[in-house]
Amino acid sequence: MKKRNSPLIYVALVASSLLFLILEILTHFEFLLHVAAIPLEVLLAVFIIERLLERQESGRRRRLLMYIKSTMFRSEMRSLFIANFAALKSPRISLDSIRTAGLEDLRRMRQEAENVTYGPPRTMEAAVMEYVKARDVWLAFMNRALEFSFDDVFDNMIFILHFISDVTAFKERYPRKLFVEEARSRPDLNRKTHKVLGDGIRAFLDYALELKEKQPVVFQEMMSDYQLSVRLGKR
Repeated sequence: MKKRNSPLIYVALVASSLLFLILEILTHFEFLLHVAAIPLEVLLAVFIIERLLERQESGRRRRLLMYIKSTMFRSEMRSLFIANFAALKSPRISLDSIRTAGLEDLRRMRQEAENVTYGPPRTMEAAVMEYVKARDVWLAFMNRALEFSFDDVFDNMIFILHFISDVTAFKERYPRKLFVEEARSRPDLNRKTHKVLGDGIRAFLDYALELKEKQPVVFQEMMSDYQLSVRLGKR
């Protein structure tokens, strides 16, 4: 509502200033010049206040998103990320290397992750099926993104949910076949598969970097949890 009203306020203030300027031209009453400046000063104040409020809201929403990610990444999606990194062929990034990396190493890993390749079809299939198992998590994340106006996150969730629908439909028709092998024979589906899995790798590294910079204790706790899960074979 505030965003819809702002243009009307701007127009009204500019119109008021123009009106007083016209009156000054017609009457040559210099005092009207000072009056004409008042709406412009108010306009500047309104603009500055709105920018400050937007920054505060943006900061609040970023903190909220970090909390939501913490819930997802540390518990509900742990097996998904373990399977995704296990299937990764290049760059050579593992959860253990992330745990022991410094900030600069993490930044290098994130840059290298712009281009990822995967290993044997069965390991890649395991990662894909973890996405399918986590459908309810993606759906819940999509609803939260809609509720809190995380537009980019919402778009990503829609893309992932469409991908999950593709996998589910294929598995229902061909339960004994690998979806990944089918995807490799269809360029569009292969690109979608690599985008979903690759975005998962990059999202994890982005979050790891954010924690490493702002909450290093939480970072170590999360990576220790992942290390324990790998050792116990919880996939």
